[in-house]
Amino acid sequence: MTERKNIKGSEAFLLSLLEEGVDTIFGYPGGAIMPLYDELYDYADKIRHILVRHEQGAVHAAEGYARACGKPGVCMATAGPGATNFVTGIADAMLDSTPLVCITAQVGTENLGTNFFQEADMINITLPITKWSYQITRADEIPAVIAKAFHIAVSGKPGPVVISFTKNAQVERTDFRYDRNEFLKNISRPAPRPSCSPSEELAASVASMINDSERPLVLAGHGVVISGAQDVLRELAERSGMPVATTLLGLSSMPTDHPLYVGNAGMHGHLAANRMIQKADLIIAVGMRFSDRTTGVPSGFAPEAKIVHVEIDPTEIGKNVRVDVAVNSDAKTALEAVLAAGVRYRDRHGWMEFAAGCRAEENATVRSRDFDGKASGLGAEREDDWIRMGQVVDAVARLGDPDSVIVSDVGQNQMFAARYSRFGSKGKWVTSGGLGTMGFGLPASLGARIACPDKPVVVFLGDGGFQMTIQELGTIRQTRTAVKIILLDNTYLGMVRQWQELFYDGRYAFTHLENPDFVSLVSSYGIRAERVTERSRLDDAVRELLEYDGPAFLDVATDPGENVFPMVPAGSSLDGIITGKA
Repeated sequence: MTERKNIKGSEAFLLSLLEEGVDTIFGYPGGAIMPLYDELYDYADKIRHILVRHEQGAVHAAEGYARACGKPGVCMATAGPGATNFVTGIADAMLDSTPLVCITAQVGTENLGTNFFQEADMINITLPITKWSYQITRADEIPAVIAKAFHIAVSGKPGPVVISFTKNAQVERTDFRYDRNEFLKNISRPAPRPSCSPSEELAASVASMINDSERPLVLAGHGVVISGAQDVLRELAERSGMPVATTLLGLSSMPTDHPLYVGNAGMHGHLAANRMIQKADLIIAVGMRFSDRTTGVPSGFAPEAKIVHVEIDPTEIGKNVRVDVAVNSDAKTALEAVLAAGVRYRDRHGWMEFAAGCRAEENATVRSRDFDGKASGLGAEREDDWIRMGQVVDAVARLGDPDSVIVSDVGQNQMFAARYSRFGSKGKWVTSGGLGTMGFGLPASLGARIACPDKPVVVFLGDGGFQMTIQELGTIRQTRTAVKIILLDNTYLGMVRQWQELFYDGRYAFTHLENPDFVSLVSSYGIRAERVTERSRLDDAVRELLEYDGPAFLDVATDPGENVFPMVPAGSSLDGIITGKA
């Protein structure tokens, strides 16, 4: 237990962060938070501060940090617009269960409610998108509030916490004592992470269902990654002979080249994963919330299957999709219990042959078009062949480290990255799922690389999302963070344009982008930059990018008319999946 006498609230705040193991803060200073930043100056040898170029970038960088290493990400901003610029990132973290502690300044307690300069009520603004929001008004509150904030951020289903820190509390003096156990002794929210296994009877029942099923399928979500259950998931699959599909955020929870892995499911998922869901007689859904982007129309989801839902948040069970067996537990704890309950191997040759047939069909239609197809429509004016987005992702998969951290922004770049990236047993996938936040990718890749300095980090961006947080190139330059940035540059808001083509009679309303010279722009930040326009040059350009010692950027000219398939149209069940024109 650490104790200090008569210190300022700002120092008590930093000492509390150190007690919680914080080593990095992503932030942007300003007037109301200046006392805390002044104190941070003396703690620069203990806590690294990353100066972002926009507060939204700070939250996304903290998300990337948390998703890559599992520790809560910490971000900090001043009052008013600095604080409100956090809101998009906080909402993103809430939907994707990412643990964050977001620190925002507030005007002095005596000025609250007076419309004082840069006063914004962050507590009420963020209540619907946080696990907990709290305003510190006295210095003596600080240690207990910090302990609770970090506990709440990681307990049960992880998520963001907001601490609003009034200016007077930063400068008041207080005696400091940090006793985490004492602070958390009577905490009642949120419900703690389930610490015990499911009952022996429940685990045995699930094991029996697996043993008896002819066409079982595991659907692994983000909870598998959060709980560190990847190895247990793989053991369950191998011991039972049961195939595994993933949600978009569950990607990387199973090695891509594992013979029992059948792909990711959902709106732009693999044929095998989606069709197997619809034909399965048993689905073991682990650590996922049955998002509409995964299920299609919920009433048409898995019509032949009994569904076992393993989920740490009881409010998610049965909320979107009917469930036959509920297992309210941490994913790793639950899978270990089911393994111990007597799962047996069963030869499901016919079931895996069905998966192989789906893959063969996908290779003959979707993959063939993604890699060898000729441009049509918007891209047809070019005589030679455009580079295809899938080819770019595949080049990284072939030439890069399978245990890399792969980050994506949102849109077509995200779907192609999900489809063609390859993950080893230690690979990581980081993207914005529930909120679908354009601009997430670049700052998230910065945070991921800072969290994992010894792992390669590659980020795929579209030219729309890139320009939403492009200023974070300045942060990458200043920190010399060796992120490898790949821009899939098709001069359109590609996913919106695809919907306009398919469902709005080709009326391309305001989706064309007249872009800058990205190579010159990125080069002006002192970052290595190149543009590639020819397929014959692609592999060499990707290899040089990955091997470069430092941050590097590759602008790839891609087909402006390329679409992402397979696709489940909005309002359809997974049975309505289409592969597009051959």
